[in-house]
Amino acid sequence: MAVSVKRALKTLGDDFVVINAEGHILGRLSSVIAKRLLNGEKIVVVNAEKAIVTGDREMVFQRYKEKYDRGSKEKGPYFPRHPEKLFKRTVRGMLPWKSRRGREAYRRLRVFMGVPEELKDREFEVVEQALYEKVCKTDKFVTVAEICEYLGYRFRGA
Repeated sequence: MAVSVKRALKTLGDDFVVINAEGHILGRLSSVIAKRLLNGEKIVVVNAEKAIVTGDREMVFQRYKEKYDRGSKEKGPYFPRHPEKLFKRTVRGMLPWKSRRGREAYRRLRVFMGVPEELKDREFEVVEQALYEKVCKTDKFVTVAEICEYLGYRFRGA
């Protein structure tokens, strides 16, 4: 199912911020995005598959595998395998999802893998407090793409 980027961006209007997730730590970036969404900003995230989760590779894989295996196919809870959906789910966990305010904030977020053609000419914002080089001292990390591949997502065209 291909996402119509034009239609997704049209629902936001023209006044949105584009954030490049490449080289950012997933949790730190998600918390910053959640806070800004609650303040009323409209945010588009590109390169979601290049966000980083720090920690020992096997430990990170095991933690996400437990979340994925938790539910049943019929009843849920459903945990995503797609990188952009995994990113959105992480942001959702930092929003008051069960309140009207949290749901409306969540609707102001769009996440894409890679950089869509419609956004190539836009300037991307970098969140300094979530950058891996600025914050982390460890060399143990996994990208969201690697986590999704471990969970069973097959990248098309790669």
